[in-house]
Order: sequence, then structure tokens, then C-alpha cells
Amino acid sequence: MGQIIYDSAVTINGWIADSENSLQWLFEVAGGSEPSDDFGLPEDAAVIVEGSTTYEWVLAQENLLEHPERWRDAYGDKIVFVFTTRQLPVPEGAEVRMVSGPVQDALPSIRSAARGGDIWLMGGGELVGQFYDADALDVIALSAAPVFLDGGAPVLPRRIESDRLRLVEARAVGQFARLVYQVIPRQ
Repeated sequence: MGQIIYDSAVTINGWIADSENSLQWLFEVAGGSEPSDDFGLPEDAAVIVEGSTTYEWVLAQENLLEHPERWRDAYGDKIVFVFTTRQLPVPEGAEVRMVSGPVQDALPSIRSAARGGDIWLMGGGELVGQFYDADALDVIALSAAPVFLDGGAPVLPRRIESDRLRLVEARAVGQFARLVYQVIPRQ
């Protein structure tokens, strides 16, 4: 079975989006606007999972409803699960599955779609926290940018003590500090 990986850019003080749910702060950092092999982003992930705020931001930022051909640039041919309580628009040709309810209930469908491959949690932090609560989070990988924000969306709004995290990587990647932690399962 593949791993469930949360891999995200974050400000030094722990925000993944500003108070308007924007990632513009990230694109203003040198190297922040393009994916990098140095970050080890889970591009081989079979499935992507995100919340509705993240999904809607990407749709708007990339203008994917008017230009569905750009979907592949953002998501490749991956199946995308979006946790939402609403019916959201889907770009033509995109494989998007809207799900609602507890993460635990959706996990069998997500794992089945991944076919043994990795599952990439894009965000937001509250959704990732629900995966953690369900003991279904294996890796937290963060690329900390040299940015401080005065508020926004927290990276992971949960209290997680050091006995649940094992550092497996820490290095500089351009202006970013790359940190990768293994999440230790509950006993």
C-alpha cells in the first residue's frame, strides 16, 4: 500500500495561504513559482486529495474552467478527490471526484483509486488534520519559505507532539528549508 503524503510550501511562521486564501506570497519567492525535483514533490503520486478551498483557488488561479487544457499542467492524469459539501464545477476532461463526510469513510475509495500508489494531500491543513485524526497520514513534507504572514490558513491545525514525528530529512533548497517527517502511527 502506498503512503499518504502531505507535501506543502509553508511560511516560516506556519501559514500555507494568506488571509484571502492566496498563495501569491509563495510565487514571489525565488523558485516558488515552479515545481522543483529538489523538493521531492510526490509527482509519482497516483491520487491527489484536496479541500474545496484549495481546489477552487487552483481553478481560478489557472483559469481551468475556461482553459481545461491546462488541467494536465496542474494535475497530470491523476485522479483528484475534492472534499466538499457542495457540487463544484469540473474542467472538461478532468477526473475529479467530489466526496463529503468523514475522511475515514472516504479512505477505501481513495486507496482503491490509488491502486497501491502514493496519495498526495495538497491541502488544506484542516483536511490534512482529519487524515491525521484517522491515523492515515504517513509523511509530512514542508518547504519553508522565507516569508512571514500575519494570518491565514495554518499548515496543520492540530497539536502533534514530537513522539509522533521522526525527522528523515532537513536541507536547504534555494531559498527554502526542506523538512520531511515520518508520522509515527498510534500504538
